[in-house]
Parts: sequence; C-alpha cells; structure tokens
Amino acid sequence: MQHTLAGEYVRSTDPDADTAVLLHGLGGWTHNWAALIDRLRPSVHCLALDLPGFGRSAPPPDGVVTVERQAAAVADHLDRTGHHRVHLVGNSLGGLIALHLTARRPDLVATLTLVSPLLPTVPPAQALRVALLGVPGTPRLYSRRLAAQSPDRQLDDLYRLIYADPALAGAEQRAVEAGERARRAQLPYAQDMLAEGVRSVARAFLRRGEASAWRQAHRITTPTLLVYGRDDRLVPVRTAPRAYAAFRDARLLTLPGVGHVAMQERPAPVAAALRALIAETGRRSPSGGDRRRGMAPGHRPAGPVAASPDPSSARTTGV
Repeated sequence: MQHTLAGEYVRSTDPDADTAVLLHGLGGWTHNWAALIDRLRPSVHCLALDLPGFGRSAPPPDGVVTVERQAAAVADHLDRTGHHRVHLVGNSLGGLIALHLTARRPDLVATLTLVSPLLPTVPPAQALRVALLGVPGTPRLYSRRLAAQSPDRQLDDLYRLIYADPALAGAEQRAVEAGERARRAQLPYAQDMLAEGVRSVARAFLRRGEASAWRQAHRITTPTLLVYGRDDRLVPVRTAPRAYAAFRDARLLTLPGVGHVAMQERPAPVAAALRALIAETGRRSPSGGDRRRGMAPGHRPAGPVAASPDPSSARTTGV
C-alpha cells in the first residue's frame, strides 16, 4: 500500500546538502520543527512529515495506527520520493517510529537523532497506567475529554506538560498552534486518530522479545544522537543512560531547563549537535569499526558522553 504524506520540504542554500527527515510526536505536526529548521537550513535540506492521520496527512484507510505501520508509511514515502541515506530525526512517539524504521530499513538512514524518545522505560508503578491505555474505549475517552476543553485551555495544558518553561511559547507560536487545532477539530477522524496514537504507545510499551524497542535499539549500528531535556515531565532524563547504553554508536546531549521538546525550547544546541553528527559521519571512512569517538573496535566508554555543539569536545554536561 502506498502512503502519500503531507509535509514541508525546506531546501538549504547549499544544493549539495544532506537531507534531514523530521518526525513529530503524538498529536503533533510539521510546524513542531519550524525553529529547528530555521537553524539547519543554511547547511541541511529539511523534510518535515505529517504522520498518517495527523497534521495534513490522511488517516490509514482502516483507521488503525501502530508504530510499525507509521514507520512503514514513512519508509514508503522516502522510497517513492527518492530520499535515501537521510538524517532521520524523531521526537517522542516520532522517535520511537524513527527507531523502528532504522532497525527495519537501515539502508534509508545515514544518522538517527532521537529527541526525548518514547522508549518503554516506565517505572513499575506506572506500568498499570500504561496497560490501561490499551483497554478498548479508554484512549477514545481521553481524546474526547481533551476535545471538550477550550482551545486556550488545551494550549495552556499542552505547554505546561511539554515545556520546562511554558513562557517560551510566544504569542506567534500559540496563534499558529491554535489555528491548527481549530482546523483539526473539524476533521471527522481527529479524535479517533488521537485515540489510536495513544493506543499505539501502549502496544509498543507492552511488546516483548525481538519486537521490543530495546531489542531493536541493540541491533542498530547507525550513528545515533540522543537528546534529553533535564526537566522533561514525560520522559525523565534518568532514563537516558539506558538508552545511551542500548545503541552501539551513540552520543548523548542533555539540556538543563528543557522539557519534552528540545527542538522547540532550545533549537540552537540541538541544531549544532545534529550538524556535528552529520559532519562526523561524512568524515568517516567506509571501513567503520566501533564509531564512538574513533575508538578502537570493541572499546566502549564507561558512561554517558554528551554530544557538544563543538565536535572537537568529547564531553559536556549541558548547553
């Protein structure tokens, strides 16, 4: 089945630039990447996609949303549009989708960047709450309650949840987001898609064995950048070391005073770290080996190493 995804393609001033493909989180859309694109566009082509059922992309014909199907839709779009060896970037649920795509189609991905990825790392006390999201009717009830709130209340609640400092969401950004939410509220499938998105998270969290996100992460050899906000209310920064250890070729950037959407709250250091990753990958020889800071094969550093906007720096505690 072919998937035509809506999105925004912003060309760099450099015609030979690499392309970054950006995947939003649950309930998000292409505009979530606007601030990051502004900082990348001098040196990187940027393709921000609306996932099926979100933004301006049509929902799946059967209305079913899973991480696997979203990843397949993105891969199909990249194949048909000739975008190969891209720098894949995902936030939150989009990060989980990007991980799955990279594990299944490594030929499409040159580097992988995950911003507060929704990996299954919930504490045991929250496991039951996640499981309940998979109960029929629960996600739809959640989305209906959300839709019943006023647009201003929705935005206030949203920014309190995803930003460390909600004041960073300025009037212009709020106006754009409010307009999109008003448009989306008129779509007959909007509530169902949000419910399905919530359910897809529950399904992914409950997978075990080779289908689990952690097994997939261990198989990925693609150079990977992990970005975490130290004040993230949804993906605690304490989960970052496990993610860092899971990938074979990883860098870790943690940002103080940042919540769940670092690319919106602090786009400059995220853009700098991504550009450094792209440059580093371009300098590598095809022979490979263990790619952590050019170390000898088999050698791994003892703890998390934070990526720096200065690629010559081996370690930083934040930006």
